[in-house]
Amino acid sequence: MGYPTIFPTGTTLYKKEKAYSGYTIFPSARGALLIDMNGREVQLWAGLGGFPNKILPGGYVFGTTGTRPGKYAYQDQIDLVQVDWDGNIVWKFNKNEYVEDEGYEPSWQARQHHDYQREGSTVGYYYPGGTPKTSSGNTLILTHENVHNPNISDKLLIDDKIIEVDWDGNIIWSWKASDHFEELGFDEAAKNTLYRNPGIHGDAGGDWMHINNFATLGENKWYDGGDERFHPDNIIFDARNSNILAIIEKSTGKIVWRLGPDFNENEATRKLGWIIGQHHLHMIPKGLPGEGDLLVFDNGGEGGYGVPNPASANGVNNAHRDYSRVLQFNPVTLEITWQYTPLEAGFFLFSDASKFYSSYISSAQRLPNGNTLITEGSDGRLIEVTPEHEIVWEYINPYFKTAFGGKFSNNMIYRAYRVPYEWIPQLEHPEEINIEPIDIETFRVPGSVVGKGLGKFTEVEGVDPFKRQTTGGSSDDEETVDSCIVTIKKSDVMKS
Repeated sequence: MGYPTIFPTGTTLYKKEKAYSGYTIFPSARGALLIDMNGREVQLWAGLGGFPNKILPGGYVFGTTGTRPGKYAYQDQIDLVQVDWDGNIVWKFNKNEYVEDEGYEPSWQARQHHDYQREGSTVGYYYPGGTPKTSSGNTLILTHENVHNPNISDKLLIDDKIIEVDWDGNIIWSWKASDHFEELGFDEAAKNTLYRNPGIHGDAGGDWMHINNFATLGENKWYDGGDERFHPDNIIFDARNSNILAIIEKSTGKIVWRLGPDFNENEATRKLGWIIGQHHLHMIPKGLPGEGDLLVFDNGGEGGYGVPNPASANGVNNAHRDYSRVLQFNPVTLEITWQYTPLEAGFFLFSDASKFYSSYISSAQRLPNGNTLITEGSDGRLIEVTPEHEIVWEYINPYFKTAFGGKFSNNMIYRAYRVPYEWIPQLEHPEEINIEPIDIETFRVPGSVVGKGLGKFTEVEGVDPFKRQTTGGSSDDEETVDSCIVTIKKSDVMKS
């Protein structure tokens, strides 16, 4: 995909009569940023980290303060905090591990990464009946713990651990991925590859699973119908490095539902297609359209362990796909019930599939009106799409962060959330103004001009100058493009 150096940022499209209007929170290069639908920056918690940021009712925001430095660190956050509207820390957790890294002062650290969840809500976004507590309650936190487990690898592992802490910061429940290795479905080829190279990050260890999201299931129709795998207290998660999606039985810690890492496992998984490097798997909460189905941002890119192939000489990240999908599917039958792919985005040619593509981070949120807020994270793009796949709101992050001495910069957004206006009582209801899309054929920056009418108009003998042109196929009518759309099957384009 080509990437222009100059492009509009902020809100570039807004159809207020079709969108679910509210405030959107996301981590920016400046801090935790809250915007309205027209892109007005209504609040910035300057410097507050976001892995991710989440808004709570009453204008509270979750975030992080400090990232673990040094060669033993990999994505560890030091303090997980809840901050009020005025920037005061009203809750903090860091007493997960006392860290004594060489060259640094010993300190208590949360080692939080990727996700957390406050009691009262099953997911990090608004749904009817879901009200996260702000002055009490337990908090589930995704953390790291270094372990040695010779059944997995002879190398140091960065293990994913989920802990539950009470309001005072006491750890009252925990679960570690490495304790359940034999329940995760790795075949012998994957185990052999994983043993040799469990995703090593220098002295920090091997990030063998890379769980990047979790959520409790909450009330759902599957449990109401007698399926114990979907108990409301159970925890769903996904792991991008291993291409695994799973549900933990909270009472025992066992894996009671799993998808991946091998998507050739049966006819249902083959029909669903390979889910690779995914993010933000969760069950759509009760009260929202699609409730009970699973929603996930299927990144593509690379992931998994297995037999070496031309794209993976050592068998690490041996599954590849160069476009993304947002999938909504039935967790029992695995039938896709809604999706947003390059086809739904309007990119019907094989060469255009990568125009909807974020190989890392990203998310999808179901909104109360049935629309879906999608974070196409790697390019800092947020879109709200209708069930019919119409984009009714688009926002491009205008803030870029540099890395590696300024050589590289990007405007990535890890994950964004939309909340209703009433969750922020400190603000008056903002004015909502429709934003029509710019005509990119005629839009020019200052100093440039629209080319029509400036040069000599020369007709070519035997050619109708006003007839739509195509770049291939038949040259005798205008049906070429339309016929291509009809004849290319979705299943052909979506194969990995």
